[in-house]
Amino acid sequence: MTLLQWRDEYRIGIAEVDHEHQELIGLINEVHAALGADRSSGRIEEFLGEIYARIAAHFALEEKDMRAHRYPEFSQHTADHERLLDDIRDIMDEHGESGVLDDQAFSYRLAAWFGDHFKTHDARLHRFLRVQR
Repeated sequence: MTLLQWRDEYRIGIAEVDHEHQELIGLINEVHAALGADRSSGRIEEFLGEIYARIAAHFALEEKDMRAHRYPEFSQHTADHERLLDDIRDIMDEHGESGVLDDQAFSYRLAAWFGDHFKTHDARLHRFLRVQR
């Protein structure tokens, strides 16, 4: 089962970046698929932890590039990164309390965040970086 679908509305128009974002969504789906029939609380915790780690690693690389180029919207962009990471932490806490992961709600939250972030923050960042290079 796929957790998050790539949508054309996520495209920012830079092939390499769009490909990287597609790969990130693919990694999320790969980890989710690994849950398979094992929906134990421990396996779900591993899944959420892996998603968190992979997204955080992607953000760290992007933020390093922003710092290196003195991106003027760095603080707004990283604040949006933190918002998603906070949401994932909240979901992890909710799971810890209830022992349940609502895949549909999780997918909706990720899709809403990615859709907005790719079209706004990432599009502005990559326009800026094209000019810098």
